[in-house]
Amino acid sequence: MKICAIVCEYNPFHNGHAYLLNQARSSAECDAILCIMSGNFTQRGDIALLNKYDRARHAILAGADAVLELPTVFAISPAEIFAKGAIKLLQAIPGFTHLAFGCENNASISFFTEAAQATMQESEGFRSRLRIHLKNGKSLTKAREASLAECGNPAIAELLRLPNNILGVEYQKALLSEHSNASILPIPRTGATHREKNMRANYSSATALREALQANNLRAVRKNVPAFVFDDLPQRTDPTIFYALAVYSVLSKSGNDLKRILDCTEGLENRLKAFAKGNPDYETLIQKTTTKRYISSRIRRILAAATLDISEDLVRRGLRSILYLKPLAIRKEKADALLSVLGKSAFPLLTRKADYSKLTKTGAEIYQKDLLASDIYALVCGHTTNENRLHLI
Repeated sequence: MKICAIVCEYNPFHNGHAYLLNQARSSAECDAILCIMSGNFTQRGDIALLNKYDRARHAILAGADAVLELPTVFAISPAEIFAKGAIKLLQAIPGFTHLAFGCENNASISFFTEAAQATMQESEGFRSRLRIHLKNGKSLTKAREASLAECGNPAIAELLRLPNNILGVEYQKALLSEHSNASILPIPRTGATHREKNMRANYSSATALREALQANNLRAVRKNVPAFVFDDLPQRTDPTIFYALAVYSVLSKSGNDLKRILDCTEGLENRLKAFAKGNPDYETLIQKTTTKRYISSRIRRILAAATLDISEDLVRRGLRSILYLKPLAIRKEKADALLSVLGKSAFPLLTRKADYSKLTKTGAEIYQKDLLASDIYALVCGHTTNENRLHLI
């Protein structure tokens, strides 16, 4: 079986995602589209609008054939580790031949490959410039972009100014590191750019849709999502309880405990604790803590990791360990064939409670964080889901 994969969040699933699914299937000429999807927390550190099983169902209804959960420890990590975690799962699956993703322009495969190689090699000149820019207060993304431009790679630097392109480069880096034979399949986005906040007629960004939902502008949202997504949006999550838990997690942890979280470095733990004491509101805490160096998405990820008690050590061990494949939803007519392929993976396939005995020590620790994420999501939403149920759609 020839499998084309898509790494996603679908928060919420919209018309642009449906477009990517259709383009990926026709371009890759594959037998199945397999999504690796974040669970109940996203890469920006936010709690998801809808639970992972509903979002997986949306993907199947829109054309995907299977949806596997990206472990939470990777789902709330920076782009590099987010990508490495997803590729680690995909490399364990027989028949994985293509990785499709949306890009912000018409950049070629070779362009993404050159950018990946340039950032992997990191010449002494590049590292020197990077240190200077970081010292001057730039975020890692901005510092890397400026360093590449100054070291003779202005076109690559331009490519890395856009979020989807950054992820595309990280996917290619991860594939190269894994010595994968799979090919990337960059597909130009249609409609809005990744974080564009303006609502469009049919192809608005997930960022714009989330803001419209917050403003209760359902009329604008309806035109941008499939009907089966729109019907579920009234049950979207109110994050108020999560926000309180996140601030509490900072107040209750010591500075040393916070330092154990990925990316909570250079005194950021002290800055978080100091502002949390006087700013119990989640958004105010983020606003006060954010600087050019400490961008808001980094702060949000740290708060999510603090809430879930996910240490950098566990994340790093996860990248070195045997993990697992956790299906959330599978297309009914392809279930037998896909489960057969997934069952031949280098990682255990978790479809029933008895399968958990196959997990390694680190795999079990990481899976426990997925369960904790679901428990916290249930606390926030007021209802639970059956983690042992495989949804056939």
